[in-house]
Amino acid sequence: MLNNIGLPGLLLIAVVLLVLFGRGKVSSLMGEVGKGITAFKQGVKDGSDEIERSAAEPGAAPDARITSDRSLDRTADDVQAAADRARVRADAALRDVSPRDDTTPRS
Repeated sequence: MLNNIGLPGLLLIAVVLLVLFGRGKVSSLMGEVGKGITAFKQGVKDGSDEIERSAAEPGAAPDARITSDRSLDRTADDVQAAADRARVRADAALRDVSPRDDTTPRS
């Protein structure tokens, strides 16, 4: 569906947006979109720089920082324990619910 828009369709959409929102709103919206794209690119660059720095450390495996971090293990254990507790509570709640007896006449 979006493959067939073409240049005239894009121009029509741009004109409708300008008529509906005005030049000021559209330009501020595009400015915010530009800032978001810039922030995303900066985050990707920072992430790749951090990976390169950790790989460049002498004697460190590429994933040594992750495997040696015990806080991640504790967090995973906490999440698993919370899931187990929730499962036990849900099972207990299901056992407490008694099935309705459809054979009794309603008054």
